[in-house]
This record gives sequence, structure tokens and C-alpha cells, in this order.
Amino acid sequence: MKTVYEDVRGLIVLGTYPAGRAVTEQELCDRLGVSRTPVREALRRLESDGLVEPARRGVTVVELDPKALQDAYLVRAALEALTAELAATRQFSGELAPADLARLKDLAAEADRATRSGDLTEGVRRNRAFHGHIARLADNPPAAEALERLWDRIVVSTRTSLAAPARTGQVDDEHRRLVAAIADGRPEDAAALARQHVLTTMSALEGAGK
Repeated sequence: MKTVYEDVRGLIVLGTYPAGRAVTEQELCDRLGVSRTPVREALRRLESDGLVEPARRGVTVVELDPKALQDAYLVRAALEALTAELAATRQFSGELAPADLARLKDLAAEADRATRSGDLTEGVRRNRAFHGHIARLADNPPAAEALERLWDRIVVSTRTSLAAPARTGQVDDEHRRLVAAIADGRPEDAAALARQHVLTTMSALEGAGK
């Protein structure tokens, strides 16, 4: 059963409460059918996650400004390089199961299909699942947890700028090259590919906003 924290986080990350939206404790209590205490605790956790900030009445969903969004992408690039390197190292050491790699390939294909179909929201979800799987293969919980929080903040702040990506084919190629580096057990290549992939995504987003 989901916690109140997970329910409220879902409402924000999935876009029910978009960036800039004011939310009151009473509104959440009525929506979720719970008392104020768990709602208040959930909002405190979400504030520490950087997803909401205190407002005069309740909270407001945070939208990262351009500098903060760039900072988030730079940290994400470093963490994704780390998790890709660790996943490839584990593969080189024989620690990953064939099913783990097969699932990674499937997730890359699913992300590409969703994006090409024009379902941008589903494309983002599948893309996140692909990168999240690499984090799980890395077996480094602190890195995976930090990435989850960064992804939440990035997704919330970039949802309104979603548009058909001009580099759909390039993204798929970058994903497949990353999968190959991990599957071949090439840690340095995996780290470099993961870092460049995130930085290229950041540059494309910045270019779209100009």
C-alpha cells in the first residue's frame, strides 16, 4: 500500500500538480481521504526533496530556474556516468545476469518506440525507466536515490517544454551504444557515453528554450 508521501509525490511528478501550482494541506486531505498529520509529514519530506516550497497557504510545486536546471543536469551527468561505470564493472566481473542486460535492451527499445509514436509523456517515463535500470545494475543505493530525486525535479520543471525531439534517432543510438558498453564490460566507455548523453540532452533542452 502506498504511503501518503508516495501519493503526493506521484501527483506532482505525474503532472496532476504541475510546477508553480499552489497546493493546500486541506486539498490533499480531501483528495486522499487522510488527516492533516500524514499530509504535513509528506510535504516536509517533499520540501527536503526540492519538489515543493512553503507558501502562504500550504506549498507551491517548485519549478527550477534555468541555472538550477542546468546544475541538476550537471549533477545527473556525473551520477549517471558513475552508475554506468559501476554497471559495466559488475558485468566485467560476471555479476550481472543475462536477464538484466536483456531487460536493459528492452527498455531502450520501449523508450524509442514511445517517443517515435508521439506519446511524449510515455517517452519520458520509459526513458527514465531505462536510466533507472542502469542505476539498479550499478548496485549503489546512494547514487540511485540521488538520481531519483534529481529525475523528479527535472521532470517537473521540464514538463511544459515537452516537444517532439529533433534528435529522436540520436537518443536511441546513444542508448544503444551505452547498452553495448555495459554489456561488453567497458566501464570507462560506459561512463563517458552516459555523461555525454546527459550533457547532450541538456544542451538540446537549452537550445529549444531559445
